[in-house]
Order: sequence, then structure tokens, then C-alpha cells
Amino acid sequence: MREHLTFIGIDLLQQLVATPSFSKEEDKTAGLLMGFFQHHGMQAHRKGNNVWAINEHFDLNKPTILLNSHHDTVKPNPAYTRDPFAPHIVDDKLYGLGSNDAGGPLVSLIMTFFYFSNQPNLKYNLVLAATAEEEISGTGGIELIWNDLPKIDCAIVGEPTLTDIAIAEKGLMVLDCVAKGKAGHAAREEGVNAIYESLKDIEWFRNYSFPKISDTLGKVKMSVTVIHAGQAHNQVPAECKFTVDVRATDAYSLEELLETIKQNVSCEVTPRSLRLRPSGIAQNHPLVVAGKSIGKKLYGSPTTSDQALIPVPSIKMGPGDSARSHSADEFIYVHEIEAGIESYIQLLEQIL
Repeated sequence: MREHLTFIGIDLLQQLVATPSFSKEEDKTAGLLMGFFQHHGMQAHRKGNNVWAINEHFDLNKPTILLNSHHDTVKPNPAYTRDPFAPHIVDDKLYGLGSNDAGGPLVSLIMTFFYFSNQPNLKYNLVLAATAEEEISGTGGIELIWNDLPKIDCAIVGEPTLTDIAIAEKGLMVLDCVAKGKAGHAAREEGVNAIYESLKDIEWFRNYSFPKISDTLGKVKMSVTVIHAGQAHNQVPAECKFTVDVRATDAYSLEELLETIKQNVSCEVTPRSLRLRPSGIAQNHPLVVAGKSIGKKLYGSPTTSDQALIPVPSIKMGPGDSARSHSADEFIYVHEIEAGIESYIQLLEQIL
């Protein structure tokens, strides 16, 4: 039966790859997924471009596990040599945009849901959610449907992890900073150069280390990534704007990080969002214990996913390799899909 699931999953993945689904433009893949569930006799729900289904023997008295991955993609980069929407299989590689991130994990979770969905007497309910706007951390994705789902107790987030298990994930806080000066003519000793004013703050972001270090995620990381200043070669700029990428660990809340930053820099600091929070899960949580029992490597992930928006304990796990995400000529190995389905089923068999 599991071989049959792999066959169905690969066929679904090829259909998804062949259907463009850039973030905020996932209408066609949402319709494809709705049709897929209906074709297989399962009731599915849709809100926006999010699609979800609930196991047949749902019981309000049981806890619920969410199986979640996304069906949106980034746009193909210019280095592609293949048609990004042609899901060809060559030498065990299934090529195409979104095949690895996160089509492979998504179809593997869907097949896992199919495997368990009509089984009676499970210890947990299962909810499968294929969501939108993950690649842009948009508000039209998992957050949009969270209150429409049954009460969720924990989650498995499908992302390419080589089927290892991320038990913690760094959060993301993007800061827009503005250093102020005073305009003046560059030929005369006048004005206050905002670029120079920004340098001491930029140097602080470069060198400061937050003292608390997470056991799973290590240090908080801050990087200045964008700078804009000046309008003409002969004018001292009155303003210098720069962007800081802050990768947060579970040792601090985003509010704590922001307060420390504001205390140490003189520029204006405005966070774009406090939504993408770091996540972690207890070592004795049933999902973690199950992962250990089937020999999965546990680690802390530096990258951000929908795990940051899921307000319950969660793990991140799936077939594929994050190093291939957003790369030219993206692909996933066919055997990785089979391994992904098998790994998810083995994990859930430990607790269901």
C-alpha cells in the first residue's frame, strides 16, 4: 500500500509543479488540491488559497496533530536552464519549481494523511493543511485559517530537512533603521553627515553578542543587509536608512531583543513585524520521543518557516534538502518522496 501512496504522491507533485503558484497567486494549486481530495472521496475545506481536511473519525475528546506544509513558491531565478514548470523525472530527479520546497514534503504529508485518515481508534485526530503565502510570511496563509481549524495541540511542519527533525527554529525580526543628520554642501564644512552618524550603530549591530545562548539554536544573529543614503554627490545626506536582519533564538522574546537594541543605538528603529517568533519543543514531547525512537537526527534550524506562526509545540521535518530550495533547476529525488512518506508514517505510528 505504501508503494501505491508513493506513486500517487509523485503524480500529485508533478501536477503541482506544472501549475504556477507564486505567493498570493496560488488559486490554481488550491483548486487542484481541492479536486484531488474530492476525487479520493475526502471532504476538504478552503479559505482563500488554503485547503485543509480532517480525519474521518474525528473525536473532540482527543488531542489533534496538524500536518502542515505550503503550496506557494518563489519565482524562478534567472539561472534556470530547464522549464521550471516542466516536472520531468531524469535519473531519479524530479525537476521543477517548488519540487523540493515544499512540494515534496507537502505531498508526503498528504499521503501520510491518506494512510491514517480512515483508521478508527487513533489516539490523536489528524488535520492536514496545505497553506499559502509561506514564502513571503504573508497573512493569507496559516494565520488566516487558524481559527477555522479544530483546536490544534501540536504540529508537524513539512519542509525539506532530509527527514531529520528540527526541534527548534530561529525567529525573524526585520528592522528598518534611520540615522538622522543635517543636509549641507559637500564643498563646505557644513551639515551633519547621516552616513557617518549611522556607522557607530552599524558597527554595534555587527559586533554585539546577546549573552544568553540557546541550547538548540545557538546565538542571536544580527546582519545589516541594506543601506540607502544620499541624493547627490555634492550634498551631505541628512538621512541614512538601513535594514537589519535579526535571527532570534528561543532564549529571548522578540520584544526583549528589540528593547535591548533600542537601548544601545541612537538611530530610529522600527520592526516590520513581531509575528515570526522563534519556536521550540520540549525534549519529552511525544513527537520528539517518537523521532528519537525511529533514529532521527534532532537539530535547531536557522531558517524560518510557518513554524514561526504556529502557536503550539511543533517540529519541522520532511524529504528534500533545504540547500536546494530556491536554487536554479530545483529538484527532489523520487526516492526521497518514498522515504518522506515512510518517515512520517513511522513517526506517527509511534504515537497513534
